Amino acid sequence: MSELFKQMTSFSAAEEFLDYFQVPFDQAVVNVNRLHILKRFNQYLRQTPGTSEMDDATLSGVCKELLAKAYEDFVRSTPVQEKVFKVFQDVDGKQHVSLDSLRTAMATRG
Repeated sequence: MSELFKQMTSFSAAEEFLDYFQVPFDQAVVNVNRLHILKRFNQYLRQTPGTSEMDDATLSGVCKELLAKAYEDFVRSTPVQEKVFKVFQDVDGKQHVSLDSLRTAMATRG
C-alpha cells in the first residue's frame, strides 16, 4: 500500500481530504453532501486502473483530480440525481406503499 493511501486512512472528514488535496470547496456544499462526495471519490478511485502501481506523486495528482470531480458532481447536481447510495437507486429514493398493504397493516394493529 502506498504511503498516500496509508495517510488517507487516517482522514475522518471530507474536509480533511479536500484540504489535503487542496481542492477548493464551499462548506455549505460539503455539509449537505459529505458522504456522497467521499463515496463518489471512492467509486472514481476504484474505476481508475493502475492506482496501486502509481508512485505517490502521480497518485496524489490523480486523487486531487478525482476528488475535485466528485465534489463538482454535487455542486451541479443533487444526491437524488447522482444516485450514489442504494436508497437513491431504488425507485428514485421513493418508497411505494399500496393502499391495500396499509389497510392490512392497520387492521393487524387493531
